[in-house]
Amino acid sequence: MSRILDRRILLLVSSFLTSLQSTKVLSEWKKCGDQECETAMSRVQATTDYLGPDCRYLNFKTGEEIIVYSKLSRENENLWTGSKGKDFGYFPKDAVKVEEVFIAEEVEVLTKETDFLCLHGDKYDFE
Repeated sequence: MSRILDRRILLLVSSFLTSLQSTKVLSEWKKCGDQECETAMSRVQATTDYLGPDCRYLNFKTGEEIIVYSKLSRENENLWTGSKGKDFGYFPKDAVKVEEVFIAEEVEVLTKETDFLCLHGDKYDFE
């Protein structure tokens, strides 16, 4: 009985720590094509396979096309956000090459807490 309880506690602690990691703010600022970050900024192509560390990240294979909607700025300029089909998330800018630029002038805006939550289907996961 004690071992079962110990395992349940370990699983609970592990789940809690994973939840904390997946809601961490990655940057306070981002650059977008408009104030609402709804306009596509560019089209890029993956130059390598990428598997993100949690559900906030976009996974892709070499050669796949991604539409970029925002780029984190200031303290974390390495991550961009984009979509591939129905999937949306963060990815390292070094894993892609720009194929076509749609927006030449970028607008810098504050990020929101919802920028760093996982989106599953039509709802956010508040972990």
